[in-house]
Amino acid sequence: MKRRFCGHSETADPAISSGMASVYALVVAAGRGSRFGGAVPKQYLALGGASMLRHAVAALAGHLRISEVLVTIRPEDRGVYDRAVVGLRVMSPVAGGSTRQDSVRFGLEALTPYRPERVLIHDGARPFPNSSLVDRVIDGLDRAPAVIPCLPLRDTIKRSEDGLIRATVDRSALWRAQTPQGFHFDAILAAHRAAIGRALTDDAAVAEAAGLAPLVIEGSEDNLKVTTAEDLAAAEILIAARLGDVRVGQGFDVHAFGPGDQVRICGIEIPHEASLVGHSDADVGLHALTDAVLGAVGAGDIGMHFPTSDPRWRSAASDRFLRHAADLVCAKGGWVAAVDVTIICERPKIGPYRAAMTERVAAILGVAAARVSIKATTTDKLGFTGRGEGIAAQAVATVRLPL
Repeated sequence: MKRRFCGHSETADPAISSGMASVYALVVAAGRGSRFGGAVPKQYLALGGASMLRHAVAALAGHLRISEVLVTIRPEDRGVYDRAVVGLRVMSPVAGGSTRQDSVRFGLEALTPYRPERVLIHDGARPFPNSSLVDRVIDGLDRAPAVIPCLPLRDTIKRSEDGLIRATVDRSALWRAQTPQGFHFDAILAAHRAAIGRALTDDAAVAEAAGLAPLVIEGSEDNLKVTTAEDLAAAEILIAARLGDVRVGQGFDVHAFGPGDQVRICGIEIPHEASLVGHSDADVGLHALTDAVLGAVGAGDIGMHFPTSDPRWRSAASDRFLRHAADLVCAKGGWVAAVDVTIICERPKIGPYRAAMTERVAAILGVAAARVSIKATTTDKLGFTGRGEGIAAQAVATVRLPL
């Protein structure tokens, strides 16, 4: 079993992982979010520098006791899904169905070859399934075949008819159900197969219909479900409160021109009368940005992590370097909040490629494109860039870490 932090993994302590039942997580993200409105499904909306879905998947993929994470999606969302989970260790997604219930069943069926003993089923619109909540759900499966995290109702509950209150409802036995909901895998798969054609509101209801009595365990107030714009605003407040340590790093890089017919800048190839010379792909923009991200978390510079003396990095694509830097931020529980890159050269012209560069950097970092700034300037023909001897780049990165 591996401990997963964003794009890299480390072996778990054998003393911790030995004897544990295999636990898989299934994240349901095939809905349209029609109640939220807008052209983009709500699970892909930006939240604190990353998509809502990325927060949910990263929390589960990084949990020590979860072996693998599978996500059900709409096939037409594959592109935006890939950008949302870039760098995360997840299984290849599977297509969901026309209803949430169908999507869960399709996901469970896709997991059958792996023979999981337990499965956690989570909504992609709940971005904050914290580690202690996940532990409580998994631990509950030692006592019952189904476990549901719940919160008590605190407000007085009224029953109304025709707009008039007719009765006050006893709330002492009523609960607000959350996800992830945990199950013995074979039991919930059989329950979903038996429930085909029925309209049930969640997986706990599917379990109940099969005669399983879910165990209620303590939920989390922070584990909110984003259904409206107001919910998204509340989630942003939670992110800001959690990641209150704001840090800034800067980077600078230079590469000289040499023989060739194109340059690679910020991950985009640009036709040119020369190429940039370097040990890797000489992407001056990504090198500067990598140093900026590393600097923001006090992790040294690109040469410390990818020395030119190591032949593994000869001609390597620099997106690997930037992804590594972003992974280090994620490993500290943080997110890259914004980046700003300035390309300094007389030629080639950067303007026609700026949008593509922005999208590429956003995809590498797993953030919204609105959090990436790419711009260019000249030195009015002064200095080595003015003489056309090479290209320079400077970058600034802002990251948010837990206090």
